[in-house]
Amino acid sequence: MSRETGNLPDISELAFGPEFLFGAATSAYQIEGCVDQSTYGRGCSIWDTYLKDRPHLDSGEVAIDHYRRMESDVALMKALGLQSYRFSVAWPRVLPKGFGAINTKGLDFYDRLVDKLLENDIIPNLTLYHWDLPQVLEDKGGWASRDTAYYFADYAAVVANRLGDRVPFWATLNEPEVIVAGYIGKSLAPGVGDYSLRMKVIHHLMLAHGFALQTLRDSLPKDAQQGIVANLVPIDPLTPKAETVAQNRWMRDYAVYLEAILKGAYPEVVEKEISKSGVEIAPGDMAIISGHIDFLGVNWYLRMVVNERDRVVDVPDVPRTLMGWEIRAEAFTRTLLAIHEEYRLPPVYITENGAALQDTIVGGEIEDKGRRKYFGDHLRAVSDAVKQGVDVRGYYAWSLFDNLEWSLGYQKTFGIVHVDRKTMERTPKLSAKWYASLIAQHRERL
Repeated sequence: MSRETGNLPDISELAFGPEFLFGAATSAYQIEGCVDQSTYGRGCSIWDTYLKDRPHLDSGEVAIDHYRRMESDVALMKALGLQSYRFSVAWPRVLPKGFGAINTKGLDFYDRLVDKLLENDIIPNLTLYHWDLPQVLEDKGGWASRDTAYYFADYAAVVANRLGDRVPFWATLNEPEVIVAGYIGKSLAPGVGDYSLRMKVIHHLMLAHGFALQTLRDSLPKDAQQGIVANLVPIDPLTPKAETVAQNRWMRDYAVYLEAILKGAYPEVVEKEISKSGVEIAPGDMAIISGHIDFLGVNWYLRMVVNERDRVVDVPDVPRTLMGWEIRAEAFTRTLLAIHEEYRLPPVYITENGAALQDTIVGGEIEDKGRRKYFGDHLRAVSDAVKQGVDVRGYYAWSLFDNLEWSLGYQKTFGIVHVDRKTMERTPKLSAKWYASLIAQHRERL
């Protein structure tokens, strides 16, 4: 394979043991569709509202119709040889109002999904929250309200009581930093646009994580693994004069979650912001937030560079994705090593890594050589971190399918499987076939 694909690694070149898991990831709103409450019992989410209010944008009403095509989608996962599948549960599909009455149709869907995965020897990896807050709870204040953290723990209990006997991996939240972005900015749901809410939302998300951990510990088998998924974007200084600025921005925007969860305190750089925000940090909150986690999920997409005025600078003459994100795999290794040194990390899973890159149809095949190279380079980067002592135990390609890229619609494709927007036909791309071959090599070593 190495001779055929140039610089792409084969499994013998990567420092991954036989227990390492190769999988792919999705999220509920981006793929499921079937949002109508009268038919499916699913309640309205903040993304339904956000996109309905912006009719010029694509919505998740259909997405890629995974809700109705789940069995054939799992068969495709099996054909690709995936060892694990990371998916999220839609809170409003299980609890249409965010609390109270359970939508049995919704729970039944995830019940069938988990059973179908296990029938095909695919390990389920479940995320409780991937940005789709029930609109009823947003109307009550959303993540700016402490009550939402308690509602979240109750929701976690409902899902755990139904699926806990069969799902070994449970993540509470996906990318708290991006959830916060929906409150301080307007380009993501709920689009509040109030920066003063930042620390309040951060603290309530961290509390929700902590409360849910307690609930999961009480509800799940002892060998079930619980954790959280963080989006980590390293901040590099443009010049030596910008080093302090870059470090402060990293702590403020990204490490703030690691500090709270793994050290039990918010960093000094946000102390003034906390005092101005009016957030209530009650006695015992930080102990709840810093409860033991069994794994840390790391999502990786890019690094940023800032100047001494804390402005993001686009470095010239570097490869970029269609999102405009710089491709720099060595920064991935560097970040994993840095957090390994700074924190007493639990085992790490790379829960998302991928790129929106050009797809070309050639003779009926969908070629995405850039994406294939991207995966190869980033798997090498993870392997380099493992060689230097980071305990990484799995890698999930983002994403399994071309899906709704939130407010950007269906134009930016991250998938290793193409989805025809008219027919919903699924077609594995070149990257999927290479990934399947790599996984097959890995399985041969088990």
